[in-house]
This record gives sequence, C-alpha cells and structure tokens, in this order.
Amino acid sequence: MADDPDVNDAYALKSPEDVKALYQTWAHSYDTAFHDGQGYQLPREVAAGFLAGNGRGPVLDVGAGTGLVGQHLRAAGINPIDGVDLSDDMLRVADMKGHYRHLMAGDITRPLSLKGEPYAGVVSAGTFTFGHVGPGALQHLLDVADTGAVFAISVNAAHFEADGFGPALEALSDRITDLNFRQVRIYDDRADEAHRNDMARLVLFRKA
Repeated sequence: MADDPDVNDAYALKSPEDVKALYQTWAHSYDTAFHDGQGYQLPREVAAGFLAGNGRGPVLDVGAGTGLVGQHLRAAGINPIDGVDLSDDMLRVADMKGHYRHLMAGDITRPLSLKGEPYAGVVSAGTFTFGHVGPGALQHLLDVADTGAVFAISVNAAHFEADGFGPALEALSDRITDLNFRQVRIYDDRADEAHRNDMARLVLFRKA
C-alpha cells in the first residue's frame, strides 16, 4: 500500500484488520490530503441533514474518524457529541480537536456496549461504503438510540444498491419512521476526475 492512501484503497478493504491498517497510515494526512485536497464535503452534508431534521444532542457520530462531522455539529451548537470508530489512530486526531465528549473504539457491525443515556441523534459520514460497513449495522445503531432519535447517515449510492440497503430499511419499518432520502455529492470540484461525481444517498429517519 502506498504511503498516502486514497479512496480507491478505502473501497478495496476486506476486513476490520485492513481498515485499521489503512487508517493508521492515513490518519496523519486525512484532513489535509483527503478532506481539503479531494474536496470531501460529505461530513458537511450529513451535518446539514441532521440539523434540518431538528436533531439535537446527545449525538453518536458513527465512524467518527478525525471528527469532521462533529466539527460541523459543534459549530451549529449541538452538544454533547460522542464518537465511535474502528481506528484508534483516527480517534486520536479527533480528540485533539476538542469537539467530542467521549470517543470510543468499536466495531459497529457488532452490538454496541455503550454506557450512558440513549442517544437523541445518530450521524455517520463515509462509513457505510464499499470495504467498510453494510446495512446489518443499522439495527445496532437503533439499539443505542432513544425513541424519536434523528438519524442522518450517508451511504455510498452504488453501495446502497449493491448491498441491499433498500430491502434492509424496509425490514426495519417497525423500528423507524419518517424515512426519506437525499442524493448528495461526496466531493466538490477539487476531486480527481475519477471520483468528482461520486454520489451518496443521505438516509434520514427517526427511531419509532
């Protein structure tokens, strides 16, 4: 793997061990080389969707990474925010920004053993994508959310179709309400041509 990973490396991941290894390498340059250099605007779109749904804290940021969604939420006055991510290295970068109450290493493809009150909001940018997380994790997030909790979760549009997110959301119809979708660009015009027009499905709903 190259010293400076990119989105193609991220999409090619096959296991949690691969994820940890990639983000250990990427953590130090993620904000500058990827967020700034590639025009990664998905965290802003997720935060905007959450705020438009009248989301409030406490919020769980799923796949928090270096804290880009938390940064937008705190700027809008949302607090407290907790974050969970598979990569300790990414979480160390997020911790330095001071936007989070608690940051926890965890695998959301398994049931989460989080302490404290249920969350009034759940957000996620860039985690439900190729090489990362499929729709089965949604049930684990619902388990730690309070009734009425606002969800704003991005899903790579191609991944949404390929991995069956539509049927999975239908199967959760007794647990969620007010389901709607927005199509958003993952990157702005700074992105390379191969990914400049990559799209995500912003999945918005409340826990029933």
